Amino acid sequence: MKLWEKGIPTDKQIEQFTVGNDRELDLVLAKYDALGSIAHAKMLGEIGLLTTDETNSLVAALNDIIADIAKGDFVIEDSFEDVHSKIEYLLTVKLGDAGKKIHTARSRNDQVMVDVNLYLKDVVTDLKQQVKTLFDLMMEMAEKHQNVLLPGYTHLQIAMPSSFGMWFSAYAETLIDDITMLNAALKVVDQNPLGSAAGYGSSFPINRTFTTKELGFETLKYNSVAAQMSRGKSEKTLAFAMSSVAATLAKFSMDVCVYMSQNFDFIGLPAHLTTGSSIMPHKKNPDVFELIRGKCNKIQALPYEITLITNNLPSGYHRDLQLLKEGLFPAIQNLQACLDISIFSIKDIKVKDNILNDKKYDYLFTVDTLNEMVVAGMPFRDAYKAVAEQLETGSYESPKATKHTHEGSINNLCLAEIKEKMNRAL
Repeated sequence: MKLWEKGIPTDKQIEQFTVGNDRELDLVLAKYDALGSIAHAKMLGEIGLLTTDETNSLVAALNDIIADIAKGDFVIEDSFEDVHSKIEYLLTVKLGDAGKKIHTARSRNDQVMVDVNLYLKDVVTDLKQQVKTLFDLMMEMAEKHQNVLLPGYTHLQIAMPSSFGMWFSAYAETLIDDITMLNAALKVVDQNPLGSAAGYGSSFPINRTFTTKELGFETLKYNSVAAQMSRGKSEKTLAFAMSSVAATLAKFSMDVCVYMSQNFDFIGLPAHLTTGSSIMPHKKNPDVFELIRGKCNKIQALPYEITLITNNLPSGYHRDLQLLKEGLFPAIQNLQACLDISIFSIKDIKVKDNILNDKKYDYLFTVDTLNEMVVAGMPFRDAYKAVAEQLETGSYESPKATKHTHEGSINNLCLAEIKEKMNRAL
């Protein structure tokens, strides 16, 4: 059964190519398709296109379908083109003519946009909660290890003193930026496209404000063409937000891999978080963080994949848009998995004390030394040259202590302020 079927058979090869893996991907949208149909049925009843009995029977049948979906009993067989046709078929089998009326005043175009927007709203909500959980863990680790010194690097060369408190809280504060991006994505997807039909509205006297309130959207996408053009833009906006989260996770994972290397030896991972080598018995590999890095780098390519699919399309619907699900839905699942495993793993990172006892880290404190000379009255450039001369002659003596007081510095991390900043972002 196809919603557009007119009795003329479609070539099987054409059908296989055009449907692709849509049936599998549409299982993600099944609940949302039923919820959208409930709101649509109620609206049709409100304006008199359905009787009260028809409306009630459709709503009851759709709730039964949602229950089957929750139990895992809902499938989309090969005889159906997509989730929309399967649900309409079930309604028609159960309710007869009432089921045939559910598609009145809508198109698959606005139907799938409603499904996707509702799904992406839930995705953003879940991602924000995961990011907040990771933030809390990072802040907990920052507080616990805030006084344990760590070498800071620029150009992968020894630079200035840092601390594990600074390292963990740096990533925590970066997650606030990611929340801001997710908030922006939520604003974009929290608009109701239902009623725009194929992109040009409907001659039926539908009530789009009714379905907007019924589905819990903040507002509706008023212009029907604008609603259609939001397909692709909504997905891309979320993809950029996901890319922001992924960039944070990928960079942190790279740090973990470097810091765990014997050449750095700043942290350790317990055995249950590492894997071994098939021929080297001494190996303890940070595969978890390598895979987080790799998966998150793939996610960062997603906005550009969506751009390349959509950037030369004129207004109106085009079948290219079906392909957006192929990249976006697995990426969502991968990012959620990366956040979950990060939360699971980071809490067990073992921070090593006394890293700076190694003499090669004495040079971390040259800036602190010259700053003390400046405070004592020496011009900065003269102090810079004096310390450089000490380094050349081997007479430099490291203070191995920090006295940084400004906001966000090593001895004033502003952890309380960062927590409040996250609360405001949320």
